[in-house]
Amino acid sequence: MLNLNNVTKQFGTFTAVDRLNIQVPEHEMLGFLGGNGAGKTTTFRMILGLLEKTEGTITYNGRPIDYTVTDDIGYLPEERGLNPKLKVYEQINYLGQLKGMTRQQVTQELKYWLDRFEVPENVNKKIESLSKGNQQKIQLIGAIIHRPKLLILDEPFSGLDPVNVELLKTAVKEMNDNGATIVFSSHRMEHVEEMCDRVCILDKGKTVVSGNIKQVKQDFGRKEIIISGDHDFNHLRHIPGVINFKQHRNDVRLTVDDQSVAPHVFEAVKQLGYVSKFEVAEPSLNDIFLAKVGRHHE
Repeated sequence: MLNLNNVTKQFGTFTAVDRLNIQVPEHEMLGFLGGNGAGKTTTFRMILGLLEKTEGTITYNGRPIDYTVTDDIGYLPEERGLNPKLKVYEQINYLGQLKGMTRQQVTQELKYWLDRFEVPENVNKKIESLSKGNQQKIQLIGAIIHRPKLLILDEPFSGLDPVNVELLKTAVKEMNDNGATIVFSSHRMEHVEEMCDRVCILDKGKTVVSGNIKQVKQDFGRKEIIISGDHDFNHLRHIPGVINFKQHRNDVRLTVDDQSVAPHVFEAVKQLGYVSKFEVAEPSLNDIFLAKVGRHHE
């Protein structure tokens, strides 16, 4: 388990991370959400020991993270961290050997991942000659070449087209399925919702939501009711507990402050006659983020 207990980071009088508590059980995936400046990258750097924490404790499997466990950890920074003058195989050989791999092991793993990412022809190309998307693939290979047990990814899908996003998402899922514990940050709520077991939403260094995604949605309270039918649904907006009403042609979406409001809406709809759809849907992470943070994310 990765465990952060009351972790705080201050830069002078500025508090970048404020009493952060996170537990990521082995083999699970945590999505880290928050706008720019929320404290995500600072937290990652403290986990890795690149920044000294001001207060709190960080442990992995009950032990502090130091050089005795770094070979079990992979890290993909948000910034490009590759040497542009090196060829792909030179860069990955260097990174792999830093993690204790032999050249033969690196060569075998590099071939596998280049084939997986559909770029085997790039093995002898210089990093600077690759597109941004292909550089991101190589950077991810550098983070996972040694098959880490703990993988930390800072905005891994940033700047990628949809096809490459799917390729990298599949690779990350494969690592998780094979036993890796993964923490990744993203501005894309749908990626976290699709891939992760747990979520932590930060705002200005403070935790506003944390826990199992299913439980977070249940605890949020608000639900969305989706109704389709050839009726005038305007009167539904006046039912106590309905806090938002949107109608587009024959489709209506109601936001209610608690699922206990749904039966009252259903009874009102039943009086109208036939409807083709009546669904009570869980809120999305985007809905929860906007409600908790109170502004659009960047």
